[in-house]
Amino acid sequence: MPGPVLHLGAMISCPHAAPASPVAANARVLVNGMPALLVTDSFPVAGCPFQVPVPGGTKPQPCVTIRWLVGAARVLVNGVPVLLATSPAIAQSPEQIPQGAPVVAGVQPRVIAQ
Repeated sequence: MPGPVLHLGAMISCPHAAPASPVAANARVLVNGMPALLVTDSFPVAGCPFQVPVPGGTKPQPCVTIRWLVGAARVLVNGVPVLLATSPAIAQSPEQIPQGAPVVAGVQPRVIAQ
């Protein structure tokens, strides 16, 4: 599915509104003057407040990373697919438990890929 190419300046957060801080490995291809994000980039999340109920209280179960499942099919940077605003992803806890889809905002509207 076509969609805008994600770049380092896009606002990405976990489903519980904690911001992700992408670490871009690409420095060659820029979108809006910022590196395009790739499927292989890491997306650590800090400050997620999510907790699950357990007998006797709650247990912290914060999102710590976002894992992108699929990137663009036709646009590659050094052989690695770029990420699109429509690319499926999942936020994960330290125990690798799926927490839900991330929220993507602040996407540049000019470069669309498939």
